[in-house]
Amino acid sequence: QVQLVESGGGLVQIGGSLRLSCAASGSIARINGMDWYRQVPGKERELAATITSDGVTNYADSVKGRFTITRDNAKNTVYLQMNSLKPEDTAVYYCDAWVVTAWGQAPRKYWGQGTQVTVSS
Repeated sequence: QVQLVESGGGLVQIGGSLRLSCAASGSIARINGMDWYRQVPGKERELAATITSDGVTNYADSVKGRFTITRDNAKNTVYLQMNSLKPEDTAVYYCDAWVVTAWGQAPRKYWGQGTQVTVSS
C-alpha cells in the first residue's frame, strides 16, 4: 500500500505565495518521478511541474518562472512553491509519484487526493 497525502492548499491573494507538500508513505522501495498536476472543474487535468529522482525539473509554460518543484528523497516528499499567483492558478492540485513497491517490479503511478488552491483579489 502506498499513500500520498497533500497539504498546503488554501485561499491566497493575487500576487501571493503558497507552498504545497505531498508526502508518500507505505511500501516504498524507490520513488522515481514525482509530479504536480492541476485541474479546474470541466477542464482537462494539466501537468504543471515534474521532477526526476535526481532532481531534474520541467514546468508548464503557464507556471514557468513562478513555480518551483523540489523534493526531499529522505522524506519521500515533493513540494511545489507557488509565487506571483494569478487567478488562473485557481485549481485542485494533485501530486503523483511513480513508486516501486518491491525491487524488481515496475513502478506504478500513485495519486494524492488533491488540495484546493484559490487565488482571489
